[in-house]
Amino acid sequence: MDNSTNDRTITDPTLNELGVYPDRSPLPTVGGGEGVGIVHSVGSAVKALSPGDLVIRFPYIQGSWQTYIVQEQSMWHKIDKSTPIEYAATVSVNPVSALRMLDEFVTLKPGDSIVQNGATSITGQCIIQLARLRGIHSINIIRDKPGSDEVKERLMKLGPDKVFTEKELDVKRAKMFLGDISEPILGLNCVGGNAATLVVKFLKQGGTMVTYEGMSKEPVTVSTSYFIFKDITLKGFWLQEWKLDQAKYRDWIDYLLALARAGKLKYDIILMHPTKRLLNDFHTALEKAMGKQGSRGKQVLKF
Repeated sequence: MDNSTNDRTITDPTLNELGVYPDRSPLPTVGGGEGVGIVHSVGSAVKALSPGDLVIRFPYIQGSWQTYIVQEQSMWHKIDKSTPIEYAATVSVNPVSALRMLDEFVTLKPGDSIVQNGATSITGQCIIQLARLRGIHSINIIRDKPGSDEVKERLMKLGPDKVFTEKELDVKRAKMFLGDISEPILGLNCVGGNAATLVVKFLKQGGTMVTYEGMSKEPVTVSTSYFIFKDITLKGFWLQEWKLDQAKYRDWIDYLLALARAGKLKYDIILMHPTKRLLNDFHTALEKAMGKQGSRGKQVLKF
């Protein structure tokens, strides 16, 4: 290796996530913001990494879907080799977003409650589990689709307090479903439209709703009365633009992966070993990613 790469690491990203990200990079481009790699070789100035180490690229940036990448050692974060590879490949965006949204906007304490829509998403599943670990109650809203009872049953295994479909909450006094759970101080919205309105309905006086995605492509519409009489706050969150302190980001990754190794953080993942036939059948892959073949977990490629 020549001197120009002596302080760099060559990494083989063996796992990468299939998905969609709001990036308008000029084409052709190298996609992929998540992934985990194995260090293939290092320059003579590299001290913190060795061949065979398992690493995640830092910070979250596009271009991870490559067989080999040569970058400064500061761009890589070494993780425990006992980490389930599929969680290492997917921890850097959705789980980190879930963790940050629970910490950044309001001060939550045991006994408090939160409400979210899009609870079947990876972020939603992580929010349920992270909240439960902190003694925080979660009220969860899912879309009205065939098989919603099965979806509820699957989500309940993660430890939420309540799971409702949007149709079940189409009543004047949705809060009657809370029982003895306190009114949520924090709401999380990744759908928009009516699903966002349902989140707002649950919020307590002075509550905050954070929007981090808009899967329905419908606007967030909130009645004036919620601002005047309930003093609610609406905020937005996008991980790529959100206070990404490098040291803290690494700590967040380590914390979440420790939970995954302990079996305390789980979410739906489909681990795939690509074949030539699979890669050629991209139409099917796109349909699965868009949910046109039923509810599916996050697809992760190992190559």
